[in-house]
Amino acid sequence: MVAVHPLVLLFDRYRRRAQHYIAKIWATLTISMFYKLEVEGMENLPPNNSPAVYVANHQSFLDIYTLLTLGRCFKFISKTSIFMFPIIGWAMYLLGVIPLRRMDSRSQLDCLKRCVDLVGKGASVFFFPEGTRSRDGKLGVFKRGAFSVATKTGAPVIPITLIGTGKLMPSGMEGILNSGSVKVIIHRPIQGNNAETLCSEARNVIADTLLLHGYGVH
Repeated sequence: MVAVHPLVLLFDRYRRRAQHYIAKIWATLTISMFYKLEVEGMENLPPNNSPAVYVANHQSFLDIYTLLTLGRCFKFISKTSIFMFPIIGWAMYLLGVIPLRRMDSRSQLDCLKRCVDLVGKGASVFFFPEGTRSRDGKLGVFKRGAFSVATKTGAPVIPITLIGTGKLMPSGMEGILNSGSVKVIIHRPIQGNNAETLCSEARNVIADTLLLHGYGVH
């Protein structure tokens, strides 16, 4: 990533496809050694050159690793403390992950403005609308930030359900990796001009899928 970064900044500053390709290989090889991954609904992914707003439930530190295997150049939003982790934090910086100071309202506003700007320049963004990892495995309340970005840019929202990552590595127990498998379900894109409606539709799709697989919803 470091070697190709100058060229990426020169020719592909916003999507950073080369960096994401390297990250996909890294994530796929890492995951293959520890757990089985099943992906359903790949046909619902837009082309890599089409900007979109991706949203998913958040269960585990493994969620981002798992999502990187999809091969889409989306920019995650991550709390600033994660950037301090060796290797992982450096890779996040090179991928163009967007830093967020969680309790800072100005940082939150700047983050949303940057997302709107990125989507306008052809990049995609990825939100965990719950804002944090679920402590009990149940789906939490969705915040509207991601859906505001979608309505302001006209980009489609791609809901994704993650199943199993929380059992493999529960929130707050990052030193533990249990055995098991993970399933990623990519749902059909949704569009609209009302952030509240988009938020409700996306959450309902993910909530219904989690309930079908035996997970709870708040």
